[in-house]
Amino acid sequence: ALAWPFLIAAPPCAYVGGRIQLPIGPLAAVLGVVLLMSAVRLVLPAPSGAKSPRPPALPIALVAGAVLGLLAGLTGTGGGIFLTPLLLLAGWATPKTAAAASIVFIAGNSISGLAGFIHGGGSVPWHAGSLFAVALLGGFLGSRLGSLHLSPATIRRLLAAVLFVASGKLLSVAFTA
Repeated sequence: ALAWPFLIAAPPCAYVGGRIQLPIGPLAAVLGVVLLMSAVRLVLPAPSGAKSPRPPALPIALVAGAVLGLLAGLTGTGGGIFLTPLLLLAGWATPKTAAAASIVFIAGNSISGLAGFIHGGGSVPWHAGSLFAVALLGGFLGSRLGSLHLSPATIRRLLAAVLFVASGKLLSVAFTA
């Protein structure tokens, strides 16, 4: 239920982002730094006296969804790498809830962003079907593992590791572009 307000505005913006071709260097640099800061914040201890998560008000979720959808389309990602840290760092969800919401968010944005990319003249790679199958399998296995076997602290650490890797990749692209 948490993902739906974000998904109202995100897919149309992911479609628009998928149609836009920006110079990769500056975009990769900014996103790399943002993801690095998110990763660092996730490995730090949670603030003492943390309140139980409360989802954002609908207007805030709509604006956040639109911005994240546009970022997803611009970067060719599903946007979960941006949504999950936002949900956690803003106190809008627990790690398990954030992970579950991200799966739905990624699916909607990926389809919409891909449509915008194709409509903008891009071509689908020959191995897209296998990538789709691997993504589905990974999403299924990750959600099962996270919901049944991993503690919230472990999920935070794993997300931080993913963000560090993504940040490193983006920053290396930024400095070689």
